[in-house]
Amino acid sequence: MNHPRTLPAPAADLADPAFWKQPPAQRLARFAELRSEPRPVFFTERRATRHRPERGFYALVRHADVLKASRLPRVFASAPGVTSPEPARWVRAVFGDSMVNLDGADHTRLRRIVQQAFTPRLLAETEASIRELAVRIVDDMVAERPDEFVSAVASRMSFEVICAMLGVPDAYRYRIARQIDRASEHAGVRRSLGARLLSPGKGLRALARMELTVARLGRERRRRPTGDLISALVCADLDGERLTYRQLGSFFSLLLVAGVETTRNAIAHALALLINNPDQHALLLSDFEKYADGAVDEIVRHSTPIIQFRRTVTTRYAMSGHTFLPGDKVMLLYASANRDASVFADPDAFDITRDPNPHLGYGGGGPHYCLGAHLARLEIKAVLRELLTRPLTLRTLGEPELGTSNFDHRVRKQHFAFDVTKP
Repeated sequence: MNHPRTLPAPAADLADPAFWKQPPAQRLARFAELRSEPRPVFFTERRATRHRPERGFYALVRHADVLKASRLPRVFASAPGVTSPEPARWVRAVFGDSMVNLDGADHTRLRRIVQQAFTPRLLAETEASIRELAVRIVDDMVAERPDEFVSAVASRMSFEVICAMLGVPDAYRYRIARQIDRASEHAGVRRSLGARLLSPGKGLRALARMELTVARLGRERRRRPTGDLISALVCADLDGERLTYRQLGSFFSLLLVAGVETTRNAIAHALALLINNPDQHALLLSDFEKYADGAVDEIVRHSTPIIQFRRTVTTRYAMSGHTFLPGDKVMLLYASANRDASVFADPDAFDITRDPNPHLGYGGGGPHYCLGAHLARLEIKAVLRELLTRPLTLRTLGEPELGTSNFDHRVRKQHFAFDVTKP
């Protein structure tokens, strides 16, 4: 590998777990430094020995570079995996390849089957259920007066929308929610040896149980379709092809973990962003329908729920002053691209009137652009409408408790309080 420069100090090293324990402001400052570098910087995760090659990645931090790499899947491939660590071969053999880790014809075929299942009727019913669910969640919040926002509102909204759309019966939901937490708890976190020996087993058991659950549901829906997404997926017939139960389980796991985690995090960040920016809060309250769509996009840009995905270079390719070689790994840092001052004026400001707002919160386009982007926007907007257009005065209590991960910008807890004011 042709390294562009010497390794950075540990405090600025994106391959060092300590970097991701720093406050977000310090990480963002480091991303800004990297954007000013003449070419992508290489970070070493494992030094070379006599028997093992060096392992590491190039950080793509500029908006233009992340956008270009996202739209060149033949050069920057998703296989064998976009997360770190990459799934082991035996894990892929047992659980199947997630659509997010596939390229070319394999990815296109699966995505076409899934897109066919997202019928206009299903989407219309989902939109209606999102609005009804937001009303019910905030009704419950007012009645029960919880003091923690993520569990009471953000998690519940994203999880119940996905379960309703898929057609997951109520009896399965509590168990599946626990499995999601276990499967995603340590994503992007480097752990101690003992934790590394124990955690993968817990995560894989959770995935296995989720896949067994959806296989059981899939068999039931194939015999007796009920009009939900699982029914549409198992009955979809595209040129004689259907999803196998293993493919269905893999997609189910992706949709639950990715769809629940990312939307939950965006909603959780939204509360603090609006409370801590009272001028933007007041502007949104002044005309919700006028500013809501801009507010949703700015929440996603500013919080960037998914920090990064990885790609593997498949062919020699020159970009931004550096020539990538086959086998090189790159990290697409959406969290950095969304603060690129060459694209976003005053990028650290939270501005719901930002226009245009070409953020990469749902990916950088190309074949892996988030299938659930429209759904996520609807969920965030529905929750904001209920929280902000009712006679409620919201306030956060302390800073959000953030997860330690280089993968998702997770809010574990956000304590809050509110008063019900007379209309």
